[in-house]
Amino acid sequence: MQFTSKGLKADGFAGFRPIGSLEVMRLPQATGIFAVLAPEGFQPRFLRKSTAGVFKKKDPSLPEPALADEWVDTAVVLYLGKAGPGSKGNRGLRRQVQEFLDFGQGKPPGHWDGRLVWQLADAEKLLIAWKELPAEHLGKAEADYHTAFVKEHGQLPFANLVRARTKG
Repeated sequence: MQFTSKGLKADGFAGFRPIGSLEVMRLPQATGIFAVLAPEGFQPRFLRKSTAGVFKKKDPSLPEPALADEWVDTAVVLYLGKAGPGSKGNRGLRRQVQEFLDFGQGKPPGHWDGRLVWQLADAEKLLIAWKELPAEHLGKAEADYHTAFVKEHGQLPFANLVRARTKG
Protein backbone atom coordinates (compact mmCIF):
# COMPACT_ATOMS: atom_id res chain seq x y z
CA MET A 1 0.00 0.00 0.00
CA GLN A 2 1.36 3.38 -0.99
CA PHE A 3 0.08 6.32 1.02
CA THR A 4 -0.20 8.69 -1.94
CA SER A 5 -3.27 9.89 -3.82
CA LYS A 6 -2.50 7.36 -6.53
CA GLY A 7 -1.98 4.57 -4.00
CA LEU A 8 -5.20 5.36 -2.14
CA LYS A 9 -7.16 5.51 -5.41
CA ALA A 10 -5.77 2.09 -6.36
CA ASP A 11 -6.92 0.84 -2.95
CA GLY A 12 -10.50 2.00 -3.54
CA PHE A 13 -10.55 5.51 -2.05
CA ALA A 14 -12.69 8.14 -3.78
CA GLY A 15 -13.32 11.86 -3.39
CA PHE A 16 -10.03 13.70 -3.00
CA ARG A 17 -11.91 16.98 -2.54
CA PRO A 18 -10.50 20.11 -0.84
CA ILE A 19 -11.99 20.70 2.60
CA GLY A 20 -12.89 24.28 1.67
CA SER A 21 -15.16 23.21 -1.19
CA LEU A 22 -16.29 19.79 0.03
CA GLU A 23 -19.99 19.13 -0.45
CA VAL A 24 -20.58 16.79 2.47
CA MET A 25 -24.02 15.75 1.19
CA ARG A 26 -22.23 14.05 -1.73
CA LEU A 27 -20.38 11.70 0.62
CA PRO A 28 -21.84 8.24 1.04
CA GLN A 29 -23.80 7.54 4.19
CA ALA A 30 -22.17 4.10 4.42
CA THR A 31 -19.52 3.19 6.97
CA GLY A 32 -15.88 3.39 5.95
CA ILE A 33 -12.43 4.88 6.31
CA PHE A 34 -11.54 8.48 5.48
CA ALA A 35 -8.22 10.17 4.95
CA VAL A 36 -7.01 13.76 5.10
CA LEU A 37 -4.25 14.44 2.59
CA ALA A 38 -1.92 17.31 1.83
CA PRO A 39 -2.27 18.63 -1.72
CA GLU A 40 0.80 18.72 -3.94
CA GLY A 41 3.27 21.37 -2.79
CA PHE A 42 1.65 21.83 0.64
CA GLN A 43 4.06 23.21 3.24
CA PRO A 44 3.03 23.05 6.88
CA ARG A 45 2.56 26.30 8.74
CA PHE A 46 1.37 25.81 12.28
CA LEU A 47 -1.13 28.10 13.94
CA ARG A 48 -0.48 29.15 17.54
CA LYS A 49 -4.09 28.38 18.38
CA SER A 50 -6.18 25.64 16.83
CA THR A 51 -9.45 26.48 15.13
CA ALA A 52 -10.91 23.26 16.59
CA GLY A 53 -13.57 23.17 19.27
CA VAL A 54 -12.82 22.68 22.94
CA PHE A 55 -13.27 19.13 24.21
CA LYS A 56 -14.10 18.51 27.89
CA LYS A 57 -12.82 22.02 28.72
CA LYS A 58 -9.43 21.21 27.14
CA ASP A 59 -7.84 23.40 24.48
CA PRO A 60 -6.93 21.24 21.44
CA SER A 61 -3.85 23.36 20.64
CA LEU A 62 -0.32 22.01 20.97
CA PRO A 63 2.90 24.04 21.09
CA GLU A 64 4.78 24.31 17.79
CA PRO A 65 7.63 21.95 18.81
CA ALA A 66 5.09 19.21 19.58
CA LEU A 67 3.40 19.76 16.20
CA ALA A 68 6.76 19.65 14.42
CA ASP A 69 7.53 16.34 16.17
CA GLU A 70 4.31 14.82 14.80
CA TRP A 71 4.82 16.13 11.24
CA VAL A 72 5.93 13.47 8.73
CA ASP A 73 7.89 15.27 5.98
CA THR A 74 7.61 12.47 3.44
CA ALA A 75 3.89 11.80 3.92
CA VAL A 76 0.90 12.95 1.90
CA VAL A 77 -1.61 11.35 4.29
CA LEU A 78 -2.06 13.48 7.41
CA TYR A 79 -4.87 11.58 9.12
CA LEU A 80 -6.69 8.26 8.78
CA GLY A 81 -9.99 7.78 10.58
CA LYS A 82 -12.99 5.52 10.55
CA ALA A 83 -16.69 6.20 10.32
CA GLY A 84 -18.71 3.48 12.01
CA PRO A 85 -22.47 2.97 12.15
CA GLY A 86 -22.88 4.38 15.69
CA SER A 87 -25.04 2.88 18.41
CA LYS A 88 -28.25 3.67 16.50
CA GLY A 89 -26.90 2.73 13.07
CA ASN A 90 -27.32 6.27 11.73
CA ARG A 91 -23.70 7.37 11.43
CA GLY A 92 -21.26 6.69 8.61
CA LEU A 93 -18.90 8.67 6.39
CA ARG A 94 -21.16 11.63 5.69
CA ARG A 95 -21.96 12.29 9.33
CA GLN A 96 -18.43 11.57 10.62
CA VAL A 97 -16.78 13.86 8.08
CA GLN A 98 -19.37 16.60 8.77
CA GLU A 99 -18.59 16.39 12.48
CA PHE A 100 -14.86 16.46 11.72
CA LEU A 101 -15.33 19.64 9.64
CA ASP A 102 -17.59 21.20 12.29
CA PHE A 103 -14.90 20.48 14.87
CA GLY A 104 -12.43 22.44 12.74
CA GLN A 105 -14.86 25.36 12.74
CA GLY A 106 -14.78 25.53 16.53
CA LYS A 107 -17.84 23.46 17.38
CA PRO A 108 -17.48 21.20 20.41
CA PRO A 109 -16.75 17.62 19.34
CA GLY A 110 -17.76 14.24 20.72
CA HIS A 111 -14.06 13.33 20.56
CA TRP A 112 -10.99 15.08 19.27
CA ASP A 113 -9.37 12.61 16.95
CA GLY A 114 -7.50 14.35 14.16
CA ARG A 115 -7.37 17.63 16.04
CA LEU A 116 -3.88 18.53 14.79
CA VAL A 117 -5.31 19.06 11.29
CA TRP A 118 -7.03 22.17 12.66
CA GLN A 119 -3.76 23.70 13.79
CA LEU A 120 -2.49 23.91 10.22
CA ALA A 121 -2.75 27.17 8.32
CA ASP A 122 -4.56 26.62 5.02
CA ALA A 123 -6.41 23.54 6.33
CA GLU A 124 -9.17 24.32 3.82
CA LYS A 125 -6.75 23.27 1.05
CA LEU A 126 -6.31 19.77 2.51
CA LEU A 127 -8.10 16.95 0.71
CA ILE A 128 -10.65 14.46 2.02
CA ALA A 129 -10.85 10.98 0.51
CA TRP A 130 -12.99 8.05 1.62
CA LYS A 131 -13.48 4.37 1.14
CA GLU A 132 -16.70 2.53 1.92
CA LEU A 133 -16.24 -0.59 4.03
CA PRO A 134 -18.67 -2.80 5.94
CA ALA A 135 -18.85 -1.92 9.65
CA GLU A 136 -17.48 -5.30 10.70
CA HIS A 137 -14.24 -4.62 8.78
CA LEU A 138 -13.56 -1.08 10.03
CA GLY A 139 -11.51 -1.81 13.14
CA LYS A 140 -9.16 -4.19 11.37
CA ALA A 141 -8.89 -1.94 8.30
CA GLU A 142 -8.01 1.13 10.38
CA ALA A 143 -5.43 -0.85 12.38
CA ASP A 144 -3.96 -2.32 9.18
CA TYR A 145 -3.67 1.14 7.58
CA HIS A 146 -1.95 2.51 10.69
CA THR A 147 0.45 -0.44 10.78
CA ALA A 148 1.28 -0.09 7.08
CA PHE A 149 1.79 3.67 7.45
CA VAL A 150 4.15 3.20 10.40
CA LYS A 151 6.04 0.56 8.41
CA GLU A 152 6.44 3.00 5.50
CA HIS A 153 7.09 6.23 7.44
CA GLY A 154 8.31 5.16 10.90
CA GLN A 155 5.44 6.87 12.74
CA LEU A 156 1.70 7.48 12.55
CA PRO A 157 0.21 10.13 10.25
CA PHE A 158 0.56 13.69 11.59
CA ALA A 159 -2.90 13.96 13.17
CA ASN A 160 -3.21 10.34 14.36
CA LEU A 161 -1.95 10.47 17.93
CA VAL A 162 -3.21 7.01 18.89
CA ARG A 163 -2.59 3.85 16.90
CA ALA A 164 -5.69 1.81 16.11
CA ARG A 165 -5.52 -1.80 17.19
CA THR A 166 -7.78 -4.73 16.49
CA LYS A 167 -9.64 -6.25 19.39
CA GLY A 168 -9.00 -9.78 20.43
